[in-house]
Amino acid sequence: MNITVVGIGYVGLANAILLAQNHSVTLIDIVSDKVNLINERKSPMQDPYITQYLESVKLDMHATMDQDIAYKDAELVIVATPTDYDPATNFFNTKSIEESIDKILKINKKALILIKSTVPVGYTESLRQKFQIQHIIFSPEFLREGQALYDCLYPSRIIISNKEDEGKRLAKLFMEGAIKKDIPILYTDSTEAEAIKLFSNTYLAMRVTFFNELDSFAVKHELNTKQIIDGISLDPRIGDHYNNPSFGYGGYCLPKDTKQLLANYKDIPNNIMQAIVDSNETRKEFLVEEIINTKAKVVGIYRLIMKSNSDNYRESAILGIIERLKEKNVEILIYEPQINQDRLEDIVIVKELKEFMSKSEIIIANRYHPELEKVKDKVYSRDISNKD
Repeated sequence: MNITVVGIGYVGLANAILLAQNHSVTLIDIVSDKVNLINERKSPMQDPYITQYLESVKLDMHATMDQDIAYKDAELVIVATPTDYDPATNFFNTKSIEESIDKILKINKKALILIKSTVPVGYTESLRQKFQIQHIIFSPEFLREGQALYDCLYPSRIIISNKEDEGKRLAKLFMEGAIKKDIPILYTDSTEAEAIKLFSNTYLAMRVTFFNELDSFAVKHELNTKQIIDGISLDPRIGDHYNNPSFGYGGYCLPKDTKQLLANYKDIPNNIMQAIVDSNETRKEFLVEEIINTKAKVVGIYRLIMKSNSDNYRESAILGIIERLKEKNVEILIYEPQINQDRLEDIVIVKELKEFMSKSEIIIANRYHPELEKVKDKVYSRDISNKD
């Protein structure tokens, strides 16, 4: 089958590699560096499975910036372009999806279009009406940053918003490239599939905020957070996962998905959805006060990335901490090997870890790392289990 994937991000590339094991896949992106790296069989992102498969697995896959090459002979086009939350409109910015579909239809009206981007509830149906076609299907992704291809190879479930034979053929495509067997498959309507994605991520965000608020309580009352969480997590209905305190949820998905779902709740009574979004900000404010109370004059920020094995700090919770510390005129230093420049806005980036540890009076770390062991008395972190 000739398949085109629009967007060389975590979602697009992971799905392209999965499918390229058995089909001919063309990736298209507007960033030439990404296109060149793919054609050189190098990963543009940090993901061990993506790197391994590009280097050592036989894949029928190439990348291009040419729309005619990408769309002309495609039987299936998977749209995996980014949809960031736009605070001005209180909605996802879905412009890239619509522009992609418009270009696809001008070149190849027969291609089946499958959306993998995260979208508002009801969006796919609105696209069918806008473009006056029915062959647009939505399939939510449940991929972790840094583990995207692994999650394609061992999916928790596959959800296709088509109950006909077309949907079953699509599910087969994703199953045949996977390593995991007996994958749960669910065929739904498109709006229900969109809701599944947003409610899933909002539930995960709710777990993060719950255990963060538990930790705030324990800090104020000088209690042992780990003992409390260990005791709670032994209940099999709760489980020992997504329970490690942090500076707040962040990354590609949870911040924007929770806000989008809240926007979809317009005119619908709710308490929990609003509280999840508010709690994430309250947590940062609480931690900043704790940091200020240490009276440290120079605050070091150890890493901007959200978690280990990541190269992304977009929407990282630590950025909210930094913003609030700046408002209080605290001197800040940053140690982040992923950044090449000398400053992040007006904050100095220290390149050498030893120098960073020496100059910082307190070191703020969302996730603790063994390389901080020599200065552990300086470290302020709410990481109680050294896991993401």
